Amino acid sequence: MSEVKHYSMLTEFDVNLFKSGKLFRAYEKLGSHSVEVDGEWGYYFAVWAPSAKSVSVVGDFNNWQRTTHPLSVRMDGSGIWEGFIPGLKKGLLYKYAIDSQDGRQLTKGDPYSWFWEVPPNTSSVTWDLYYEWSDSKWMEERKEKSGLEQPYSVYEVHLGTWRKKDGATESLSYRELAEVLPEYMKEMGFTHVEFLPVMEHPYFPSWGYQITGYFAITSRFGTPQDFKYLVDKLHQAGIGVILDWVPSHFPTDAHGLYDFDGTHLYDHADPRQGFHPDWKSSIFNYGRNEVRSFLISNALFWLEEFHIDGLRVDAVASMLYLDYSREDGQWIPNKYGGNENLEAIDFLREFNSTVYQEYPDVMTIAEESTAWAGVSRPTYTGGLGFGQKWMMGWMHDTLNYFKLDPIHRQYHHNEITFSMVYGFTENFMLPLSHDEVVHGKGPLIDRMPGDEWQRFANLRLLFGYMFTHPGTKLLFMGGEYGQTTEWNIEKGLDWSLLEQDNHKAISEWVKALNHMYTGNTALYEQQFVQEGFEWINHGDHQRSVLSYMRQGKKKDDVIVAVCNFTPVPQEGFRVGVPAAGSYEELLNSNATEFQGTGHLLNPKPIKADKKEWDGRDHSIEFNLPPLGITIFKLKKKAGKTKK
Repeated sequence: MSEVKHYSMLTEFDVNLFKSGKLFRAYEKLGSHSVEVDGEWGYYFAVWAPSAKSVSVVGDFNNWQRTTHPLSVRMDGSGIWEGFIPGLKKGLLYKYAIDSQDGRQLTKGDPYSWFWEVPPNTSSVTWDLYYEWSDSKWMEERKEKSGLEQPYSVYEVHLGTWRKKDGATESLSYRELAEVLPEYMKEMGFTHVEFLPVMEHPYFPSWGYQITGYFAITSRFGTPQDFKYLVDKLHQAGIGVILDWVPSHFPTDAHGLYDFDGTHLYDHADPRQGFHPDWKSSIFNYGRNEVRSFLISNALFWLEEFHIDGLRVDAVASMLYLDYSREDGQWIPNKYGGNENLEAIDFLREFNSTVYQEYPDVMTIAEESTAWAGVSRPTYTGGLGFGQKWMMGWMHDTLNYFKLDPIHRQYHHNEITFSMVYGFTENFMLPLSHDEVVHGKGPLIDRMPGDEWQRFANLRLLFGYMFTHPGTKLLFMGGEYGQTTEWNIEKGLDWSLLEQDNHKAISEWVKALNHMYTGNTALYEQQFVQEGFEWINHGDHQRSVLSYMRQGKKKDDVIVAVCNFTPVPQEGFRVGVPAAGSYEELLNSNATEFQGTGHLLNPKPIKADKKEWDGRDHSIEFNLPPLGITIFKLKKKAGKTKK
């Protein structure tokens, strides 16, 4: 095998950007790259290890000998080691052999590698990202589907357990998923799929949240090109793709970022700053410029190379607060004496500003569980700059309310109405996510009280309330047909439930809700502003009934929703309506097609009476089903035609 040749892909300008935290395409220069040097093809390697005494490339091509292919450190103080090895081809295993200043011999995977061995093996793999895309139509039209005035109905998926094969023992590959997932998404009416982390991770039961290969798709299900094929197929089906992204922490596995050059290179040395007590992992040092280059480059990498349409950022609260999940004495205040992580705040703002500057037609979404102000407000107004934020308070209050026996709900009416007190302080997404069906919480259907009919009626009501409430929507896989067991990463979902009428009916109900949501501008055009929502009556606690309206930009674009949270049917129920005219029932959760009783439906348009009700000049009288929701739309008057 040839010796290492001196060669660099990094210009002085690149290095200065990297050192200042501004090299936002670092993956183009660092890592391993197939290049031609002096007429010879091979691989160029570049790795940041400023405290290393020496660095070499080891692999199956040199029998893992630490002295055969040493890299040279740049003389510009960047701490980058680099070199070109002629003759290397795609698909070879390699790592960096690093000798630390304290005499230890470390062997590390490549932080910028595009592909890794299938776990539990831990080597990086020489690879390329070449792929011929067929999603130009989607990419050209994406800006029309990605704004805050567009519908987002997100289906949250864990790739390894969505569907299984061979007796539920093996996951589908990316290409096998590409043959079934886009079609299913389209049939169900979801607009986007959100994948739990797809980046390389050593421990499958971590669900992907303990990442070692930030720039590599997990090799468990195929190659980078195979995953691109899946994204391509989803785009061709009109489905957007959102990835979970985890810049909050990383695991301490020996082959990963931890202790990379014998020092706390990517994290903090002080455990009060650098160790995450909940996840027993390391916290990124957001104040270190090279780490910021690494993380922001990683975000742009997925958007650029894999045509990803959005990033959902995990555990933002843990980044914002220095005392997150810590007792007194276990954290270090900031320079002002506060608990805010100023460096993380600055990083998140720069991340969002950079993403939207480079890709204005994507969406960033924060999983942030506190009342931090301005998470989804622009950075120029002092916000963090995210496009949307998960509405965790709505999720907790709503599920707590639905767990109650209906007879007690009248005493907890504030729990189901409280979300609208703060509902427009952020651009909220309503999540019923994977976190709600793990760790002993059970599936959603198990939170619903009553006999079997009541449990399924409650679940239909929950989804109906969710889809008419302001904000975008997110539902974890299995919820759309009433999965009956807690999500188990080893077993996957029970698709045989769809052979049962009750479960098939939940699926049909979610499908109908999706099509209603995406087909009616009143439900999404003003989903993040007060003008898009108005209570009709939120005070009917004794009957546990809620009525409200959703408003599009046009005055006559109106939808009225009425929820009955008890099993008491309400015939001849009256609510005030915003305008004269006829109101047509769009959906009724008690219809037989959804396994309702088929009673108390409103098949004919109802003309509003000039009868004051709920403080309004006009009102309608209709049938309100037990444990049900009925949704009406104001019929638009036919325009006059010219003779």
